[in-house]
Amino acid sequence: MSVTLYEDGPLLLRGDFVIQGQDGEPIDPGRATVALCRCGKSGLKPFCDGTHKLVNFSAPGN
Repeated sequence: MSVTLYEDGPLLLRGDFVIQGQDGEPIDPGRATVALCRCGKSGLKPFCDGTHKLVNFSAPGN
């Protein structure tokens, strides 16, 4: 698995991974590469829907 942190954007996960909710239940990503929301405004949480661009989210990429 690889994790890429994008400046002012999401975390990109590639490869074999498991995503779980806080209750421990798995969340099916539906694909081998997913973008996870960091801005907290996505309508598809935990996945990114691009809202970070609309809300001018700012965070380092490293």
